[in-house]
Amino acid sequence: MKLKLINVVLLAVAACVFIYAFFIYDKEKPLRYLAIFGEKSYEAKGGKTDTVYHTIPAFSFTNQDGKTVTDKDYNGCVYVADFFFTTCHSICPIMSNQMERVYEKFKGNKEVKFLSHTVDPETDTVAQLKRYAIKHNADAAQWNFVTGSKVDLYAVARKGYLLDAEQGDGGPEDFIHTQNFALIDKDKRIRGYYDGTDTTNMNMLMKDIELLLKEYHYKSGH
Repeated sequence: MKLKLINVVLLAVAACVFIYAFFIYDKEKPLRYLAIFGEKSYEAKGGKTDTVYHTIPAFSFTNQDGKTVTDKDYNGCVYVADFFFTTCHSICPIMSNQMERVYEKFKGNKEVKFLSHTVDPETDTVAQLKRYAIKHNADAAQWNFVTGSKVDLYAVARKGYLLDAEQGDGGPEDFIHTQNFALIDKDKRIRGYYDGTDTTNMNMLMKDIELLLKEYHYKSGH
């Protein structure tokens, strides 16, 4: 009698799992949602609380092909941003190799782009960036290496991507050297930071890009 009861219970559980898996569980829904960095809440009218998210400001730089690249070129895209310089012999080569690995995984995906900013614009001319881009098999349609005013580059690093906590004005004595990558969503919000010298972190970045894309696909379909 007990054996029959156990069998009935097991069949009931199996039936519930089947119903959940095929009729209730939404396979398109992301398993988790990434955090949004730079969140600020304030009290609005009527005692309600509103939330404002930090977003990447407008920018304009010059890429490895001598073309102007602006924030508008990244509209509708998830992208990864980093800061480097071509003559660096410490962390930058590792970072660029890791970025290339992520780039290769999403190569040809029009929803994913990459943006590498030099922190040494005096040395990293357009020609220098072009050589560096070729070295890393980068297509400017998806991965831009950009230069510009040092003041503007350093301002977007600190105030845009929040990648450097130190104060600075982009002057001759100012220098930024960070191994962190920032993952930016289609609404120009920061969704994650990753150590560009760490393979495990880069594997996580690739998974998080897929999660972020799934989040947008899910929202657009509902």
